[in-house]
Amino acid sequence: MTNDVIRELTRGTVDVIKVEGLAEKLKRGKPLQVKVGFDPTAPDLHLGHTVILNKMRQFQQLGHVVSFLIGDFTGLIGDPTGKNATRKPLTPEQIAENARTYTDQVFKILDPETTIVRFNSEWMNKLGADGLVRLASRYTVARMLERDDFSKRYKAGLPIAVHEFLYPLVQGYDSVAMETDVEMGGTDQTFNLLVGRHLQQQYGQEPQVIITLPLLEGLDGIQKMSKSLDNYIGIDEAANEMFGKIMSISDELMWRYFELLSFRPLGEIGGLQTAVAAGRNPRDVKFELAAEIITRFHDRAAAEAAQQEFISRFQKGAMPEEIDEKTLEYATLANPGIAAVLTTCGLTASNSDAFRMIKQRAVKIDGEVVSDRNLQLQVGFSAVLQVGKRRFCRLTLV
Repeated sequence: MTNDVIRELTRGTVDVIKVEGLAEKLKRGKPLQVKVGFDPTAPDLHLGHTVILNKMRQFQQLGHVVSFLIGDFTGLIGDPTGKNATRKPLTPEQIAENARTYTDQVFKILDPETTIVRFNSEWMNKLGADGLVRLASRYTVARMLERDDFSKRYKAGLPIAVHEFLYPLVQGYDSVAMETDVEMGGTDQTFNLLVGRHLQQQYGQEPQVIITLPLLEGLDGIQKMSKSLDNYIGIDEAANEMFGKIMSISDELMWRYFELLSFRPLGEIGGLQTAVAAGRNPRDVKFELAAEIITRFHDRAAAEAAQQEFISRFQKGAMPEEIDEKTLEYATLANPGIAAVLTTCGLTASNSDAFRMIKQRAVKIDGEVVSDRNLQLQVGFSAVLQVGKRRFCRLTLV
């Protein structure tokens, strides 16, 4: 029985440290204390967050105690994970506002009756300066520099602020304060999770089991999904917006989304892949993915309406009823080239992104595909610019 539970709990994970420890904890028959920490860096949760939230829900369904930990104290430090420069800490006001929206959104996935919401300021504020110094004495600088991003910055001569070393220590101490049995996180959090195991042993506790989950790529299919990169699908977004974004992902990326976001059995997903390989239109399979996700966060009727709206607007070539309008002075443009103008209008993240979209034949002017990446716009230009299936702007150059 334990082996069946372990197979279910570790499905879709990247690593488990250590799986034998998980088996031992499960054999005791007591509910496990499971926690995942979220820094309130942005007010909206997106589909990338749901990869781990779905796993938390799975633990809940098996009778374990799940804690949704909001890092209001660590948010004051700023998570340096994956950064090549010191990350700007959030203000207490930003943290409080973001935390409020987090707690509203997570219960679209987690069971509110069995979820414990905690804030790590609860114990960190009590720890005090002397306690923080004693905590820092339990980890060495040499070990801290083994962390990949710190190591790269140190070797490159880039600054590392002392307070950044506190982040993994505080995250690790959260596990001590909560006496965690299992902590989960993305693969980019492995070092921080290991610090938690180390500190638990330092404080005489049994070390937690670490479960890491894959990072979901954003709409660009390259970078991990992130609000700051504007490649995300928010779980609170309108059904039409969610549907359009899901349909904009590549056919290849679609399977990654099925793997990490769908609740379908793996065999069923494999059957869809076989069908596409045999000639089924991948667009129709993507419709199924979009419908499943939107039904989860809205309802079936909203998913069906969004699909009809998508077909009407994009497959039949209809323009959206409301399009942002911009008027730019030609003389103020540093570069009137199509790529620079698309970026100025906010339709692409950068000129290189614009060139990439042109290459993919995803840029249109009044419905006509733009193939010339060196196209120069002139005074008097007035037309609808379109990038992909969702981004429009009615531009006039004066």
